[in-house]
Amino acid sequence: MRAYGRELSTLADALAPRPIESALLADLRAHLARGAGAPASLQQRIGAIRTFYRWLVREGVIAESPADRLTSPKVKRPLPRVLEVDEATGVVEDPAGEGWRHTRNVALLEVAYGAGLRVSEVAALDVADVELDRGLVRVLSGKGRKGRIVPIGPVAVEAVRALLAEGRMVDGPLFRNVQGGRLTTRGLYDVVRAAGVKNGLAGVHPHAMRHSMATHLLASGADIRSIQEMLGHASLSTTQRYTQVELDQLRVAHRKAHPRARRAREGGDPSSG
Repeated sequence: MRAYGRELSTLADALAPRPIESALLADLRAHLARGAGAPASLQQRIGAIRTFYRWLVREGVIAESPADRLTSPKVKRPLPRVLEVDEATGVVEDPAGEGWRHTRNVALLEVAYGAGLRVSEVAALDVADVELDRGLVRVLSGKGRKGRIVPIGPVAVEAVRALLAEGRMVDGPLFRNVQGGRLTTRGLYDVVRAAGVKNGLAGVHPHAMRHSMATHLLASGADIRSIQEMLGHASLSTTQRYTQVELDQLRVAHRKAHPRARRAREGGDPSSG
C-alpha cells in the first residue's frame, strides 16, 4: 500500500498543475522513463498506475484508461535455492537450541520441511490445526486466504508430540516464543538460519526448506499436481518452476557421470566411436 501510494503521489506531482485524471499515455510513459529502475520495480510501478486508472474508469471519473496500453517488462524469476537431501536432513534433525527450544525447533523444522509450508503459515499454526493421529496439518491462513490440508510424515508427527508433551500444550499457538506467545515470522527465520549455520550452511531460510521439499518430492516421482495441492499454488505454472530445478540437477549429474559427457569435458571427441 505504501508503494502504491508513493507511486501515485509521484505521478500527481509530475503532472501538476494538471489533475492526475487528465493524464495521457504519453504522460505516463514519460513519467515511468524518468525513474525506470529494475524490471521488477518498473513492473510494480506500472501495476499501481494501471490499477488506479482502471478504478477511475469504474468510478466514472474518466471514460477510458490511458494506462491499458502500457507494457510491463518481463521479469526473470530466479530459480529457488534448493538444499541437498542430506543438507535438509541435517538442518531438520540438528537445529540450534537446548532443552525446550531444541524440541520446539525440531518440531518446527520437521513441519516446515515435511509439509512445505510458507513461513507465515508455519507461524500461524495452532495446536488444533495438527491432526497427529491422521498425520495431517490444516493450513487455514494460506496465501489468498485459501485453506488446505497437507500430510506430514511419522517423524514430524513424533516431533510435534514431543513438543506438546514437553510444553504441556493443549490449545493456542503451536510454535511459541520463550514468553509463551506465538513465534513471529522473524523468530521463525532466526530458527531456520541458526539451524543452517550450525550445519555449515549459510543463508538458509524458511523458503529454502519449502523449495527443497517440492524439489525432493518431484525427484522421488511425486505427481506435480499433488505437489501443487500441497504447496497451495493457485497456478500450476508456479509449481512447474521446480521441474526446471530438477532438470538442472539432472544435467549436472549427467555431465559428471555419463562417459560421453566426461570424454567431452576432458577434450575428447564425443561424436567419435
